[in-house]
Amino acid sequence: MSLPPRFYASDAENSRPNLMQSTFAKLLEGLHPKFEALMQMPPCQYGNLPKGMPKQGVYLFTENGHHLYVGRSNTIRARYGRHCNPGATHRMAAFAFKLARETTGKITASYKPGVDSRTGLMLNPEFRAAFDAAKSRIRQMEFRFVEETDQNAQALLEIYCTLALNAKYCDFNTH
Repeated sequence: MSLPPRFYASDAENSRPNLMQSTFAKLLEGLHPKFEALMQMPPCQYGNLPKGMPKQGVYLFTENGHHLYVGRSNTIRARYGRHCNPGATHRMAAFAFKLARETTGKITASYKPGVDSRTGLMLNPEFRAAFDAAKSRIRQMEFRFVEETDQNAQALLEIYCTLALNAKYCDFNTH
């Protein structure tokens, strides 16, 4: 993806409303090639992660051809485990927690102590079983990743991939 020249601005021209700041424009140029690299990567699965995988970047979980979750991490291998290892807690496995919410119908988040809080839900046997099943389900999903060490590019790439793939379980809501 290349932007027309009129969208670029030198640092001295940043105040002009019709020009995009040059540093940001340069980051945008790198998004689609990284997205293509992510999509062309042969998927791997639990227990079969490549030894030479990059440390930092953006990753994708896919199930039956449906791209479900995009994330970013400075420790991709460790983050993968926090999503799906049997011992991962609700504080580590956000994707599994979302899947468990969907399975149990406990969709609405509560930030007050009680039965609907994250801790309260984990005390509910039905929810706990759904959470454990979700981690197991994630272990069966295809996993892809692409290296990105620049933190700004990593954040933009996560958003780009999420929107391009319509990843159902990603959101950028604030709490």
